[in-house]
Amino acid sequence: MSTTPTAAPLDVKKHFTSSILLWVRNDQPRQTGMDHWKGPHSGIISATPGLEEYRQIHLAEDNPGRWPVTDGVQTTIPADRKIDGVAEVTFQSSLAPLKGREQTKLAYADEINVFRRTLLYAGPPNSSRWYDVAGPGQTAGARALIYLRRRGGVHAGEFRKFVNQQLAPSLAGTGMLRELRTQTFLPWVEKLWDTPDVAHDNPRDQHFHASVSLGFADTAAREAFFTGDVIEDLSSQLAPQVSAIHAYDVAAALTFVKNGEILPHYQE
Repeated sequence: MSTTPTAAPLDVKKHFTSSILLWVRNDQPRQTGMDHWKGPHSGIISATPGLEEYRQIHLAEDNPGRWPVTDGVQTTIPADRKIDGVAEVTFQSSLAPLKGREQTKLAYADEINVFRRTLLYAGPPNSSRWYDVAGPGQTAGARALIYLRRRGGVHAGEFRKFVNQQLAPSLAGTGMLRELRTQTFLPWVEKLWDTPDVAHDNPRDQHFHASVSLGFADTAAREAFFTGDVIEDLSSQLAPQVSAIHAYDVAAALTFVKNGEILPHYQE
């Protein structure tokens, strides 16, 4: 199957999004932490002023790494760095984060109840891009979340250009997706999310520089994507740019705030 980009320009909406990578506490059952995150903790974040969207990405517990073996690229997810979930927070404006300071204090205090490690990755305004790849009435029944580590020697600007102008069109051109979102990150800085009593260890060689969220019709379509011919071309494009591709199966994507409104019940 060809990954040639579609002839027509991609319909893309640009956003200001931060992602917080989360590891639940390991001194209690994993599901206990995931339930607390989905329950009480979600209420704290949802009440933050200035949010356009708040989405929790619950990653499957069994996630050795979905991306196939690629020469010179780490595709196996190290067990000690395997993420449990990601909080995606999209703001209404570049000034919106300033409105949420009080709620952020509450979130800081609650993190110890559920998480053992949290890492905030942020990009500048308009660096989060959501592509219109679904047909009318189509929704994603299965998802994958991919984190990319830029290869040494690849300039940050060159890498962002690759993600936005080459990788995203190639993914859209597969015709297999019902969701496509990309984020490119600023350099990671611990003090941006230095919550108390929770680890923020993130060695430089473990940093990520972009993420890609993929939605599929169902789990069979996701399986076909990762085992079919299309992945070979994508791997050949990625290999010169990245040193790691960590591809996770998503167990659930739960939306609590949408279009600036708190939902009475989260949407899957």
